[in-house]
Amino acid sequence: MSSIHLGSETASIGTIYCIGKNYDAHAKEMEKMIQLDSTPTETPIVFSKPAASLIASGETIQIPIYNGKPISNDLHHETELVLVVGKDAENVSEQDAASVISGFGIGLDMTLRDVQSDAKKAGNPWLVSKGFRTSAVVSPMIVSNDLQRAQSLTLELKKNGQTVQKGNTSEMIYKLEKIVSYLSHIFTLRRGDLIYTGTPAGVAAVKSGDALQATLYEGDAPLTTLVATVG
Repeated sequence: MSSIHLGSETASIGTIYCIGKNYDAHAKEMEKMIQLDSTPTETPIVFSKPAASLIASGETIQIPIYNGKPISNDLHHETELVLVVGKDAENVSEQDAASVISGFGIGLDMTLRDVQSDAKKAGNPWLVSKGFRTSAVVSPMIVSNDLQRAQSLTLELKKNGQTVQKGNTSEMIYKLEKIVSYLSHIFTLRRGDLIYTGTPAGVAAVKSGDALQATLYEGDAPLTTLVATVG
């Protein structure tokens, strides 16, 4: 997936920024799962995925094969609000953060939990566990820079028709304006960059053949949906 559609326009995919531990309940479940400290930090926790990790709704999620065998036995789902950067920007204030956003949707940050846990124990980077091919799935985008609207939406993930994750973006520790502003001060945001804003509680394993459906709601009205199958 080399570009993303924003209404009648397209933007080439750039950096995929991801925010960690942005929902308190999820931070606490990660503390239990992989001994990740759940104490909130003053600024957002940031990691990234390569642009080549991104796939569109309808595609298949695959654990990579190396030397004839899968590199993981523990693939997990994490559903998130995703923002699209609409123009190049640096040092943007929180008050002006909306001016650099052109859309939002829902995404899946797929994680190789065993690989992540092993990397943490060894003090190594997490890129393989988070950035492998097909690890980022994204829905069709809604053209909007209304961050206040995006801060009160419901995320729901169904696995094989059963709800497995549900939360509201109002529960975020780091609000959207702070995330965008912080990233713009540390990095140069580029048109086509994506920002995965963190996942609510309820992350869990998936297996081959599972069907995933993530939907973003405004009230009871669905705004956009992605579907993906685990290969």
